[in-house]
Amino acid sequence: MTDIYERFGIQIVLVLFASILLSNCASTKNQINVDKEWNVLFNGKNLEGWTTKIHHYDVGDNFGDTFRVEDGIIKVRYDKYDGDFNDRFAHLYYDIPFSYFHLSMEYRFLGDVHPGAPSYVEKNSGVMFHSQDPRTMLKEQNWPISVEMQFIGGIGEGGPRPTGNMCSPGTDVVYKGRIDPNHCINSSSETYYGEQWVKAELIVYGDSLVQHFINGKKVLEYSKPQIGGGVVQGFDPKLKEDGMPLKEGFIALQSEGQPIDFRDVKIKNLKGCMNPKDKNYKPYYIKNDPEACAN
Repeated sequence: MTDIYERFGIQIVLVLFASILLSNCASTKNQINVDKEWNVLFNGKNLEGWTTKIHHYDVGDNFGDTFRVEDGIIKVRYDKYDGDFNDRFAHLYYDIPFSYFHLSMEYRFLGDVHPGAPSYVEKNSGVMFHSQDPRTMLKEQNWPISVEMQFIGGIGEGGPRPTGNMCSPGTDVVYKGRIDPNHCINSSSETYYGEQWVKAELIVYGDSLVQHFINGKKVLEYSKPQIGGGVVQGFDPKLKEDGMPLKEGFIALQSEGQPIDFRDVKIKNLKGCMNPKDKNYKPYYIKNDPEACAN
């Protein structure tokens, strides 16, 4: 009788082990399928596919190695700067524009603001979207005409500092039914302190709906991004047509004097072939692009 129990006990263990393996394989397969929906924008090795524009410098000049790659992370640093900050606001642009998309990344703040940087940049950075091409920016243009998902960190006992806000350099948005007169609109997020990683996601439907998410929770929603407003200085006036809808543009990581890290930067394009019979069809597309169909 003991031998029977031992034999069947072993068989039960083997069956359970096999079931766990199959379950894990299925989970892995499902995860791989999900991951294939995303395009990785940052390869973890270098800044290939990205272009830098820093205030006071020509496009492509990554002065002071401001944006660098170490340990599989995009790092923003100022240890090679000569003297004070001197308003060297900088942006790192991905070289392909997008219109309908879901952007995801993680960020964390580290260290202290570089000497001479404005006080408001403490624990302050962000990602720009629907931005003008950096190659159209003048040397003395401080920020791109764009919309910003602003990242903010908590400071001591300074009270609530939500992150995932909206700021509008050279642009306007419709919030709660009207064009909001404020340069920035606060989100409903929590305040995040210290050097913890925070997950930020941005869903953009062309020139219609925009949604901000922090750690998986929607914290802000607005619509109709368009050229307008102020703040941007030194731009080419031919490019600032106030009232023009922003249907697409470039994505850029920001540098304003506060050290920050970015990782796991990826995007899901929501515009493509919406013909279910076409091999390029994806069920998550929400904007049809007939030219993307293979036929």
